[in-house]
Amino acid sequence: MEIKDILSIVEREKINFIDLKVVDIWGKWRHVTLARTNFSEKTFYEGVGFDASNLGYASVENSDMVLIPDPQTAFFEKIGEEKVLSLICDVYDVNSGKASFHDPRSILKATLNEIGDVADEVFLGPEYEFHVFENVRYSISNNEISLKIDSKEGFWNAEETGEYFIGKKKGYHRIPPFDTLMEVRNEIVKRLLEYGVPVKYHHHEVGTCQVEIELNFISALKAADYTLLVKHVARQVAKKFGLIVTFMPKPLYDEAGNGMHVHQFLVKNGENIFAGDKLYGLSTYALSYIAGLLKHAPSIMAFTNPTTNSYRRLVPGYEAPTNAVFALANRTAAIRIPAYVKDESKKRIEFRTIDASCNPYLAFSAMILAGVDGIREKLDPTAEGFGPFERDLYNEDIKPLPYTLSQACSALKGDNEYLKVFPKQLIEHWIKLKTKEEREMLAIPHPKEFDNYFDI
Repeated sequence: MEIKDILSIVEREKINFIDLKVVDIWGKWRHVTLARTNFSEKTFYEGVGFDASNLGYASVENSDMVLIPDPQTAFFEKIGEEKVLSLICDVYDVNSGKASFHDPRSILKATLNEIGDVADEVFLGPEYEFHVFENVRYSISNNEISLKIDSKEGFWNAEETGEYFIGKKKGYHRIPPFDTLMEVRNEIVKRLLEYGVPVKYHHHEVGTCQVEIELNFISALKAADYTLLVKHVARQVAKKFGLIVTFMPKPLYDEAGNGMHVHQFLVKNGENIFAGDKLYGLSTYALSYIAGLLKHAPSIMAFTNPTTNSYRRLVPGYEAPTNAVFALANRTAAIRIPAYVKDESKKRIEFRTIDASCNPYLAFSAMILAGVDGIREKLDPTAEGFGPFERDLYNEDIKPLPYTLSQACSALKGDNEYLKVFPKQLIEHWIKLKTKEEREMLAIPHPKEFDNYFDI
């Protein structure tokens, strides 16, 4: 949408509030809302000042930055009784007038510019898995550590709810009345379509209270923007239904976790350069991209799987990858080549390690740069020992992926040269943030430790 069109709509429809949304370093949206009287064409050039230290961007002594709204991201949403104009913003440094080196959205833009010798566009098709609960309670104190999750759909409530519940690990593509969440998914998708998000389909997933929404292919920047919009809409709609949404990778013990599988291909001169006549109908470019992604997988996981909870999902037995390998239609591999794709214009790979606890701008940037590094280095995934492996890999350690956040951070510390547009300060800052998060987690006694060690 053009600036003049936005201003015209705001004036014509008497829109009183303009909401400026910005992603923080962890991947959550923050916002500030302007009154219509303080919104004009100058807003798109001069922006709005804010304290970036609260978003994790900068130190307190150098934290004044500016939000610059991107007119191409405009959408209108209903908040209470008000129709609100929402705009996604980039973060600019006050002194230099340039994009902040901490701004994740600007890093993704820089990534897409940096790979211009290889690709004109990157197309991504994310799959969003998440859980929908009716009640979530947790507590951490000196003398109490507790977690209680509940839903009528839960198999643990079978005695109360009777016939119409989903059994343990039996939810995949179930229909109503067993699938109790179709109505809320319909409402989420309806609103996303109104905002221009190209939803492909939605369905119940394997786990209790677990669902999925998948998008059609879109440009990488839109995919990152829409990732936060999907979360935003899902939570708003669920709240109206009296429900609670989480995109946590592993909210339930001994149940399937939430990944965010990302289908992807590159385009150069209007053609999908992943289509070819090599292995699985892929091109040399696609195979080299796979090799680069798998070679750097341990380090990019600091961005694609950036929480301690991420590694509770990446365990054997739940269709989550534990080895940096590739294969055709194999859901135990980190990279799967979908066997059902016959259209050469949609030939792609699927990266299955990533989850939605990530900051999508940083995660997508790291993923793309790793793959493109493989293309530039002309890597061969088979020669590198990454497969293909057409068998169940859960009980094998072939090219094991990190199984803790600290391992991923250590890998990132030793392997980051391919992240050409990531400032060294940002990488160092990220490693410190994530190392601190894991140390805080390790300081809390775990119930399983009582089970194992209380009578020692």
